[in-house]
Amino acid sequence: MIVLYTDFGLAGPYVGEMKAVLARAAPGVPVIDLMHDAPAHEPRPAAYLLAALADRGRFPAGTVFVGVVDPGVGTDRAPIAVEADGRWFVGPHNGLLELVARRAKQCRWHRIAWRPESLSASFHGRDLFSPIAARLAGADRSGLADAMDPGPDRPGAAWPDDLAEVIYVDAFGNAMTALRVSRLPEKVSLSAGGAKLRRYRTFGDAPAGAPFWYENSLGLAEISVNRGSAAQILTLRPGAPVSVDP
Repeated sequence: MIVLYTDFGLAGPYVGEMKAVLARAAPGVPVIDLMHDAPAHEPRPAAYLLAALADRGRFPAGTVFVGVVDPGVGTDRAPIAVEADGRWFVGPHNGLLELVARRAKQCRWHRIAWRPESLSASFHGRDLFSPIAARLAGADRSGLADAMDPGPDRPGAAWPDDLAEVIYVDAFGNAMTALRVSRLPEKVSLSAGGAKLRRYRTFGDAPAGAPFWYENSLGLAEISVNRGSAAQILTLRPGAPVSVDP
């Protein structure tokens, strides 16, 4: 399958244009809209969210991800493809693929060498990343340069393994953090938005209207309110800091 992860939103033609390219270049390959409201213009939080979503158990070997959170589109940032545990991740070399690569057991980085006859300065998702993803879905690596060493100064290399901030707020007002619960001490509280938050297992275990945190379905710490909006009550938005309390 080919999996799309972008900050485009569903309004406008952008997602449809990418899917049209994929339908023509990789007919019969399922195209999955993983999400199109990734943190807009922000590769760092988008990288942590992508790494959590792209779990090996849900997306097996052979899956090709197209990741487009690319405020530097058309500049000298490189287009790359990362092979991580038998899956491909295609996107800009701006840190978006850093956490996926870092957490993989086996990983290779490649520059994308192929260029189309016509390449828009502002829409590499359609003109460059989608055609390469279609090739990779057919096991065709001809558009890639030889494996490269991304180097210690690559974009995102200095980012922490876990990020103590809100990276996404869903339609219910739940505020997802980039903290993996498996890396947290067993009994901790979190603080965010001026409140100290107790952990509950799920929504119905918490008192109605009370902010709390829990381990979400991606294994990340998420701040919620039973039958309410944590984002509204605690004034949380992407980038809001979170602290881990004993």
